[in-house]
Amino acid sequence: MAASSLFSLPSPLRLTHRLLAAPSSAPSSRLQTLAARRSAVSTGTASGGGGGRGGGGLLSVLDRAMADEEEYRRARAQVERKGVEVEGYAIDGVSVGGHETCVTVPSLNVAFDIGRGPLFAVNQDYLFITHAHLDHIGGLPMYVATRGLYNLKPPVVFVPPCIKDDVEELLQIHRRMSQVDLKIELVALDLGETYEIRNDLVARPFETHHTIPSQGYVIYSVRRKLKKQYAHLKGTQIMKMKQSGTEITDTILYPEVAFTGDTTSDFILNPRNADALRAKVLITEATFLDDQIDVDHAREHGHMHLSEIMEHSQWFRNKAIVLTHFSNRYSLEDIRQAVSTLQTKLSSKVVALTEGFKSDYR
Repeated sequence: MAASSLFSLPSPLRLTHRLLAAPSSAPSSRLQTLAARRSAVSTGTASGGGGGRGGGGLLSVLDRAMADEEEYRRARAQVERKGVEVEGYAIDGVSVGGHETCVTVPSLNVAFDIGRGPLFAVNQDYLFITHAHLDHIGGLPMYVATRGLYNLKPPVVFVPPCIKDDVEELLQIHRRMSQVDLKIELVALDLGETYEIRNDLVARPFETHHTIPSQGYVIYSVRRKLKKQYAHLKGTQIMKMKQSGTEITDTILYPEVAFTGDTTSDFILNPRNADALRAKVLITEATFLDDQIDVDHAREHGHMHLSEIMEHSQWFRNKAIVLTHFSNRYSLEDIRQAVSTLQTKLSSKVVALTEGFKSDYR
């Protein structure tokens, strides 16, 4: 059965998802109250109403209050936003260091890591696991089981080859315990190998450096370009050559989205990772942001410090960089300050995935 949208799943699931995502209505209510007061003043029905300087002064105050409320509403909407949009890609997910990482790119039908098996990832047919730490792979059985529950086709799950047997054993244990047939296509995708997701999209892993075996992934669009030696030919000539079976085009891979998972900054200096650093969008970690945790500590635990990204800024050729996997010691304000600081060093647009983090003012 073809994969269907989460919004077409049974109504209890839709309701739960909607309730979890629904923003507070308080700002809207306050704005409506201010609008009603302004309307009352303008029609002369407010207390102390009527024309004259007093009414005008009150209108001015209300105008300023409404402008402040609108600014608050926009800021709150940004705080509560679950994902980001960069370079034509909507990127959703949660990535809190040590707790859970799962990032999806719905237009590519892919998820990177599976965290605790969140509902927003269930509809993605292709799942790329970077390494075996539980905050990145723990939800795999639930993800597979949930897809089966809603009659979605078995997912294709990619793992580093060194953990494939262990992942299969893990799934077998859950099959025995739950008496559920967890259907899955498990693929050990090694460095240097290419997997065709569809005829215009392929995936390749690249080397990362964590405390256990790990790898990142690049998703490429596949395009065909007329070979240079035929560029001078007319359309009818090209058509005849094509009909005769002559290969007239070159296949070119364009790196679209790269995902590192957990890694030290060593991946940046590896020349074989050039495609990750020139992908249109790079989704990478920045676990530590300030001077309270130094670079040595970050490296010891297999992670990156913001200062290392700044130090190696000249190597990034991405159109946009999405930062993830911040330590939960940080607030939204800390993350925004870090993004602002990094943006001054990079030509790439820098954004952060902040689902799961709280503001100091909430």
